[in-house]
Order: sequence, then C-alpha cells, then structure tokens
Amino acid sequence: MTTAAPATFSGVIRNSRWSLAGKTALGFTVTGSVCDLASHPQREQLSEKVSSVFGGKLNILINNVGTNFAKPTLDYTTEEYSFLMATNLESCYHMSQLAHPLLKASGVGNIVFISSVISLLHTPYGSIYSAAKAAINQLTKNLACEWAKDEIRTNCVAPWATKSSLLENSIDGKEFLDGVAKRTPLKRIAEANEVSSLVAFLCLPAASYITGQTIAVDGGFSVNGFP
Repeated sequence: MTTAAPATFSGVIRNSRWSLAGKTALGFTVTGSVCDLASHPQREQLSEKVSSVFGGKLNILINNVGTNFAKPTLDYTTEEYSFLMATNLESCYHMSQLAHPLLKASGVGNIVFISSVISLLHTPYGSIYSAAKAAINQLTKNLACEWAKDEIRTNCVAPWATKSSLLENSIDGKEFLDGVAKRTPLKRIAEANEVSSLVAFLCLPAASYITGQTIAVDGGFSVNGFP
C-alpha cells in the first residue's frame, strides 16, 4: 500500500472540508509552506518559519508524512531503505526535536504522530514501512514521558485503509478495498474525517490527561482474529 501526505506544522488543525477562504472568513489566520520533509535543511527552514509566524510558540505538531512501496524484504535496496526510513521516521523525529522549544514555550504543547495498524500486526505491505511505523509508536511513549515536564503531550493515531483518491485510483484498489472490508468488523474502510476527528480530539483540553497512547482507527481490523 502506498501512502503520501504532507505534514501539518502549525497551530491549527486542518479540515480538508474547509476552504482557506472559509477559514479566513471565520477569523482564522492561515499560512502555508512547501517542504520536502525528507530533507534535513528544509525541515530546519520550516521550523524557523513556523517560529517566526507564531511568535516562537506552537500548540500543535501533527507528524503526518509518509510513503511506502511494497516489496519482499530481500528485494529492497540500501537506497530504498534509507529513503523510506528518512521519510517515515527520521522526518518525524527531527521535526519533533525542532518543535520542542516552541511547544514548551506555549505551555500546552501537543504532538500527534500518524502511524498505521501495519505497525501492530503483520501485513504483506513492506517490512521497512512497518518497522518505521512501529518505531513511531515507541517514540510516542518515550516523548510522552520525557517531555511531560515541559507540558507537552504526545499521542499516536494508527489508521488502516482510509478513503482517498490515491487508494481508490490504484490499479488493484477495488480488490484491495474488498479484501479490507471482508476482514473488518465494520465492513468498510474509514472516511478521512473519522481519523482526523480523533487527531483533533487528542489536541483539545478534553484530552488533557491522555498521553503516550497509540490508538488504532481501523473499524476493528487489528483485533478481528480469525474471521
């Protein structure tokens, strides 16, 4: 399964159902940046811009960048391993490091990592991607304990197949979606807002006593056992 998404690095949770014009009309200040998060220098430049725009403070960091291409383990090259680990794990690790002083300065810092249920069980969609996402789960726990003294909460959301044009337009998309539906107790894949709603909740005061958790949003897929 191939996934790719830009990272949100701002004080505002994005909702794809809203237009930028609509947000501005509602009184939000909206800015945007283009960044290759696989690039160390570009991550530093993005952090500097965020610090400038938000006055040295940041409430929320959503680490939501990822990509994958599935191969048998023996077929991956050294270059492919480096690329997948840099994109899926190193970028999130480094962005969290860069964001730490800004999140600490806000006094109500929140980090949410986007992992995958592939980190929780075996699937034939790539051992490197699975390993990187499993590392994200552990990073969530470590940072939650290490940075609690700085008033930073850290949680992780682990979705499974989520409706998107990328997934629906893939060559084997229908066959894949049918297979997911059969294995999932809720008998369907997720809507994007069913994942983003949990991300938003974890950043709200209502979730102020939740930290260090990895929560699967998968319609019961990861606990289904022998269907």
